[in-house]
Amino acid sequence: MWFGLYLPQLRMSWDRILERALAAEAAGFDSVWLMDHLAAPMAPEVDTFEGWTIATALAARTERIRIGHLVLCDPFRHPALLAKMAATLDVVSDGRLELGIGWGSVPDELARYGFGPEPPAVRAAKLRETLQILDAMFSGEEFDHAGEHFTLVGARGRPVPVQSRIPVHVGGGGARFTMPLVREFADWWNCPGYALDRIAELRPLAGTARVSTQHPIGLAPSARERDDVVATAHRRFGAWGGVIAGTAEEVAAALAAEAAAGVEGFVLQFSDFGEPATLERFMREVAPAVPVQPRSR
Repeated sequence: MWFGLYLPQLRMSWDRILERALAAEAAGFDSVWLMDHLAAPMAPEVDTFEGWTIATALAARTERIRIGHLVLCDPFRHPALLAKMAATLDVVSDGRLELGIGWGSVPDELARYGFGPEPPAVRAAKLRETLQILDAMFSGEEFDHAGEHFTLVGARGRPVPVQSRIPVHVGGGGARFTMPLVREFADWWNCPGYALDRIAELRPLAGTARVSTQHPIGLAPSARERDDVVATAHRRFGAWGGVIAGTAEEVAAALAAEAAAGVEGFVLQFSDFGEPATLERFMREVAPAVPVQPRSR
């Protein structure tokens, strides 16, 4: 069982992002997760740091915590460049990269910055080729790729990653385009909040991929403050779906129910945006009450 902090890099200074990541590492979180947008959805006027640059900066300032994105937008980068960036970050972080990726689900952003228009079927097909090219690049061996969307001749990825396999997380809840990619390529299927009500029907489509979920979390410091924290969590993140809010016991019970159903990882965004005291309280009071379940064979 692992717990990750979702720390989208908007409306926060670099100093604040670093503070929260270091606090998560100190508290015992396994990973920190960033977003990948050229402009924040529904808030294009706010500062939004570039995802790979922030990931690299965090890798240089942390020691243990793993670093990933939920999710990288595949259309933003050529597959060979993405592979080179991923392998480089894995090397400089001593094997701490988690590679989360999706085929790009904000059509307005893609159109605004010149990456569209392309229908979902085309973007999903391109992601399939990206995942194939990543595997070939990570091998370090020379290869050719002749696809519908990308052609590489005599390509080679060096350096190779430190990890024997960089974990691939494919996020989304689309049965038609996303779940086939999960089944074929992913180590982890990340089920976002908007798809949690369909997790039981989607889970069989994930094949052997393990399951993580995303949740906005409102963790009340005491029963006296519970109602205010719950109201804040729903006001800020209710439109996302999957809000879990309440006392430590209530939050733990909700996560434990998902663990009992086979979820093995949680990516959490806190309603106070990850105040260090909240992160410490979560790992001290909530995480130990979410038991690891034996994996079915």
